[in-house]
Formats: sequence, C-alpha cells, structure tokens
Amino acid sequence: MDYRTIADDVAADVAAGRLRPGDRLPPQRRFARQRGIAVSTAARVYGELVRRGLAVGETGRGTFIRAAPEPGSALAEPASATVDLELNFPVLPEQAEWIAASLGPLLRPDLLVQGLGPAVVTGTAEARAAAASVLARGGWAPSAPDVLFTGNGRQAIAAAVAALVPAGERLGVEALTYPVVKGIAARLGVTLVPLELDEHGVVPDLPPRLRAVYLQPALHNPLGLAMPAARRVELAEVLRERDLPVIDDGINGFLRPDLAPLAEVAPERTVVLDSLSKRLAPGLTLGFVVAPPALRDRVVAAVRSGGWAAARFPMAAATRLMADGTLAKIEAAKRADAVARQELVAERLAGFEVRSDPRAYHCWWRLPEPWRAETFVAAAARRGIAVTPAAAFAVSPGRAPTAVRLALASPRIDVLAGALDTLAALARSSPEDSGIE
Repeated sequence: MDYRTIADDVAADVAAGRLRPGDRLPPQRRFARQRGIAVSTAARVYGELVRRGLAVGETGRGTFIRAAPEPGSALAEPASATVDLELNFPVLPEQAEWIAASLGPLLRPDLLVQGLGPAVVTGTAEARAAAASVLARGGWAPSAPDVLFTGNGRQAIAAAVAALVPAGERLGVEALTYPVVKGIAARLGVTLVPLELDEHGVVPDLPPRLRAVYLQPALHNPLGLAMPAARRVELAEVLRERDLPVIDDGINGFLRPDLAPLAEVAPERTVVLDSLSKRLAPGLTLGFVVAPPALRDRVVAAVRSGGWAAARFPMAAATRLMADGTLAKIEAAKRADAVARQELVAERLAGFEVRSDPRAYHCWWRLPEPWRAETFVAAAARRGIAVTPAAAFAVSPGRAPTAVRLALASPRIDVLAGALDTLAALARSSPEDSGIE
C-alpha cells in the first residue's frame, strides 16, 4: 500500500476527531505491525504527516497529533483565543495619540503629494538619513546611502534570502528560528540547514556547502538569547574563512540598543534587516535593509523583482515619525513595558524553567513532566489562551524540544497576569487532570 494512502487514513481520523490534538501515535514498529507494512513505510507515513502539518515529533518522546495548524499559517494571523500569547506586536494605548499628532501635517495637500509617487527601493535622502539614525545601536551606525526600504520586515527577509541564495542552494539558520523564514525559503526553493545552538547562540562550527547564513543575534526568537561579543567575533572569523554572507535580523534589537549587529564585526558581509512592525505598529510599518556595497546591487535587484519596494506614503509617514522623535518616544515606552512584563513572568512562573532576556517581549518555557508541548497547547487553548509550541520554530521536523514560546506583548498587562496564573496552574497539574491524555 502506498504510504500516502495510509497517511490519508490517519488524516481522516484526525478530521473525524478519532485522533485528537496531543494524542501520541504508536512507535513506528508497532504502527507497521498494526498496518501490515514495512517499518520503512511507517517512517514515510510519519514523515508525510509531519510534512502536512498534522503531526509533530518531540525529541525522545515520539510523534503526536498537532494542536495547531501548520506553523507558517499559525503565526500569520491573530489568534482567535481570548488571550493571544502567539503573536508579538506591541501596541501601547497612548501611542495612537502620539502618532496622530506627528502625522497630522502630512495630510496637507502640499505635503501629501510627496507620498503619492511610485514605490521606491532607495527611498529619499531624508528617509535614508532618518533610518540610519534610528537603526544605530551598540556603537554601530549604518551609512545612510546603504539603507534600502521594503514594505515590511518579512519582505526584507525575502529580498535578502533571494539576493544571496539561489534556488536549490542551502541557507544556514538557527535550529530554532522565526517560522516565517521557513515559509519564505520554501517559496524561494531554498533548503534550510539547521545550525546548532548553545547558551550563547549559534555555534560557529558551520556545516559545509552553505551559500549564506540567517541569524537573530539580538533577542533571538524564540529563545530570547543575546549573542555576546566574544561569540560574535568568533563567528565573524568563521564567516570570513568560509567567505559567507550573513543576514542579521534585528527586528527585536530596539529593545537592546546596547547590542550592535554583526555588521560591527563583519561589515563587508553582513546584511542587516529591521522594520517598524514592533518598534511602531504592524499596521504602520516599513522594512529596512542595510546592505554593504559589495552586496547592495544584488539586494536592490531582488527587492525590485520581488515587488517588495516600499510604498511612498508609509515611507513619508515613517520618515516624519523617525525625524521628529515620536518613534524614539514610543520605543522608550516599549522598552519599559517589556521589562514590566518580564518581571511579571518571573513572578508568576517562578519555579519553572523559563528562559529569556529580561528586556525581551517573549520567553521560552521548557515544560515540566509529564507535559508534551502539543498537549499543553491544546489544554491552554481550552482555557482561552493561545501559545506557540516549539515545533513551530524547529527547522528539522521531529526534533522539537518540549517547550512553548509565550509572546508577552499583545494583552493588557492585567490580562497577561491572569493568563500566566492560569498557565502556571495548568503546568502544575497533569494532562489527565486537564481532560487531555
């Protein structure tokens, strides 16, 4: 029997509710005996279920029915749960008033006309100067002519990957990475190669045959790691030896303005990415690509061919917000807000294995026995709380740790406190007590 037909049978059991989120599939040898198939065929069935997003493997535990849709879509839209701890877009109550005050004059006809032109990659001289100032951190500052603009951060990632990695070639990424990168790579025909992580970030012993590397050195998503200076220097040396370009995704870097990007230690080969999605708001965003001269033309061509250039009006709006200090005011308020939320996590999840930078807007929670990530996600959803399982971030299917990521930015802080209390009580119980086995 064809392995895909057997996978269809399992998928039908999931659709009918005979297999529920968090249910453990039998070991492959037992599954093979039950179905009268070879063990190698059973392995292909399980691989197909993982590929379809119906199952997930947890290291040392087995294969389980997923509690959520495929990660690429799971993180693409706001959760329907009462408390959303999946998406991480901080929008402060007072920032709408600040933004309105800044952008009001932009609606005058003589100024508005500046934002009605066609999309552009290189922006205006004013936009480049404002962005160069905003993107500076840790003693590093980009040269204004090197700044390019996309519609948002995801487009910046797509453009950088398309520019540096031809279809069919290999891109090294942290073994746990931003889920959108997996979708972008699949659409571009790029193979992702997981890079080993330790407590300092990616291990510099890089595998062979890479064309580029994509990393999040500042407040890594989902782990919250901040790569120390010594590791950045060590990594830069390896990149030079291998003549590899590196994409530094600094989307969370504004929360740690003391941390310089990898461009500080490897300026000739680092493409720095950023956006206003988290700094400002997802509905009023702009993507930034800082490309060194040797790579700039390739990135510009990728942005243009992909249709990812920034529109004029959001660029004009962003330029005003950057230039008049409104963005800096919002960033400072968000840094204080993130610290307060992390203090709440430390208080309400005390005693659990929770890891993060105390200034990040997310944390990584290794769940206690006997919980599995998919089972915990399902149990939390029953209580109206959406959290993200480790499998959403794992580059290699079947190698996800028993952990979840909590995104802290979306709910009001009092709602977050209640949700953390609920999750703590849930983690102290058992799957059987919660009605999930």
